[in-house]
Amino acid sequence: MPVSSLITEGTLYAFLLVLARVGGAFVLVPLPGIQAGTEIARIVGAIAITITLMPLWPHFDAMPASVVTLLVAVLGEAVFGLSIGLAVALLNEMLRMGGQILSQQAGFGFASSIDPMTAADAGLLVVIAQLVGSLLFLALGLHREVIRIFALSLTAQPPGSFHADPHLAEAFFRFASDIFSIGLRLSLPAIALLGLVDLSLALLGRINAQLQLIHLSFPLKMLTAMLLIALLAGMYPRVMSSESGMMLQIANHAATYKNGR
Repeated sequence: MPVSSLITEGTLYAFLLVLARVGGAFVLVPLPGIQAGTEIARIVGAIAITITLMPLWPHFDAMPASVVTLLVAVLGEAVFGLSIGLAVALLNEMLRMGGQILSQQAGFGFASSIDPMTAADAGLLVVIAQLVGSLLFLALGLHREVIRIFALSLTAQPPGSFHADPHLAEAFFRFASDIFSIGLRLSLPAIALLGLVDLSLALLGRINAQLQLIHLSFPLKMLTAMLLIALLAGMYPRVMSSESGMMLQIANHAATYKNGR
């Protein structure tokens, strides 16, 4: 069979729309090293997933006659992919915020490292939280769920007929507020314990003014914070698994929403 009969204008149009939908999610999905990787690797990954979803591509007879129509359709699909990627990225911010708050209290704010996701300077605990969140994203199988959501969206909302739920933004804001509040609550036990350490050191310094406790405060608080993080490490997968259920619910609703339903 000639190649020209397989790769038609309609097939290329469907490929562009699905690629825009998948590629939009690749911008924000917190895969380890995806942001620091080369552009070619990200493009190849988006194209590979797009080709994997080929049986679910919509059928078009030809390309749109107007370039404006083509650009509007591609932009709409990219926005849809970005919304899915945003829901997943918000989930990873839960651990990052907890690490950022704890870094300031434990004294790790004075040490910085390179964030592998953004290649920028970040606190040590923030980088660790970022890596842990990315690994939990893979360990919990959320990358497979994201691909499944795209497969559902191609059936419920074929490319070119995307309808955004007007209440979707409200759901995103509510989910984001929950994520940040959970990040704060994850760090509260360590903050309370470090506050007791500061109070104990202050009382010792009040009792005996000759003690040079300033040299002991930073290592003691760092060791206490690391010990508490090690004790609570088993709780993080359960918390992220619980919150990922809400994230998947929002993403599924965005993928299967139909106008007027």
